[in-house]
Amino acid sequence: MNYELIDAHSHLWLNVDTEVDGSPIHALNPNRSRSLFFGEERQMLPPFMTDGQNTAEVFLSNMDYAQVGGAVVVQEVIDGNQNDYLQQVQQRYPDRFFCMGMAWTVDEAAAVLAAGLKGIALPCHRYHEPLQTLMPLFKYMEQHDMVLSMCLADDERQISQMREVIQECPRLRVAIGHFGMVTTPSFEQQVKLALEGPNVMIESGGITWLYNAEFYPYPSAVRSIREAADWVGWDRLMWGSDYPRTITAITYRMSYDFITKSQELTDDQKARFLGKNALRFYGFKNLPELPYIKNMSE
Repeated sequence: MNYELIDAHSHLWLNVDTEVDGSPIHALNPNRSRSLFFGEERQMLPPFMTDGQNTAEVFLSNMDYAQVGGAVVVQEVIDGNQNDYLQQVQQRYPDRFFCMGMAWTVDEAAAVLAAGLKGIALPCHRYHEPLQTLMPLFKYMEQHDMVLSMCLADDERQISQMREVIQECPRLRVAIGHFGMVTTPSFEQQVKLALEGPNVMIESGGITWLYNAEFYPYPSAVRSIREAADWVGWDRLMWGSDYPRTITAITYRMSYDFITKSQELTDDQKARFLGKNALRFYGFKNLPELPYIKNMSE
């Protein structure tokens, strides 16, 4: 069966040169696919991406090869603010990408909206204040129908705070990332946030990272997806790859084909998880038809 594929959690950047909690994060020379990350050398990009840039064009090549029609681009503070670059990406490829800005205030959110970006990504697992301090931002986003991409710490305090945000802003469209930190004790309560409001979704960006110790084909990840569906239903779950960091370990196609190859899920469940739910939630239109292209090794 051919599935319509939409990646609900990916990243793009031109250059990484930032500081988080006093620690520098930047690309290293001469192999610029590696970065200084909180004092350690890390493989931030696949080793063939040698200029330190994680561009839309390289991602589109991966998407076309893997038959992924569209992708949601979120942001992380460890990559630095990429609003200017993502504005260009959104303008250049409006049918393939749904780009999120980064903003922490109403004024910053207004600038993101004016730039033509369609939502705001908040890596709140790195935010040290109560989420209620961002309530004016959330209300502005609700008023202007902006999507909120939210990653939470594995922290009961943040879960209860997010529950209050959802209740205060019932029309706000929210996508909870990292599949509710699936390998931590907070998994069930994060996923069940989708029961708090009609517009809350759970996306699986980072699930292959969280199950990296088990590795492909991630049978425990499949079981966790089924468990989450038991709690909130299949219409609240979306696939995400966390490209490009996850493809330092696997290929882009492998970030979803452990789902398509699984015998534990029905075709309808796979179709909803891999694309149908994201199509409805983000409103992608005019996605291309991408034929399967054989490898030279086949």
